[in-house]
Amino acid sequence: MLEIQIKTFDELQTKELYDLLQLRSEVFVVEQDCVYQDIDGKDQKALHVLGYYQNQLVAYTRLFKPGDYFEYSSIGRVVVKESFRQFGFGKDIMKASIKVIEEDFKGKVIKISAQCYLKKFYNELGFIEEGDTYLEDGIPHMAMYRKLEA
Repeated sequence: MLEIQIKTFDELQTKELYDLLQLRSEVFVVEQDCVYQDIDGKDQKALHVLGYYQNQLVAYTRLFKPGDYFEYSSIGRVVVKESFRQFGFGKDIMKASIKVIEEDFKGKVIKISAQCYLKKFYNELGFIEEGDTYLEDGIPHMAMYRKLEA
């Protein structure tokens, strides 16, 4: 079972910050062979959702309140360590992230910028694609939205 911790940037311990940056780099830069600026100055505004399995960080997202990144609340940097993807931790970390937005941010809509190959994964979590696909850091993406329960 995935243990979820939710922290502001200022609450992150040095090792936690190192681990989440390492995980993001491992997947987004090395595995996906994409050179981009991951440390983008937005982490300080984000709420960080850390997913641990046996004391190892294996899943992560960062959340933004409406207006901090997009017009709506948003979830970004969704990542699961490759060797742990078969356990459903991607859905676990996303469900925890959606719950935080519903309960703490009180927003009505969540927007994500999703890699196109993950469309079905996000559809299963209630996200619907809108608009044309676009390249973000050389990878095809699409805007997706999820309307929260009333």
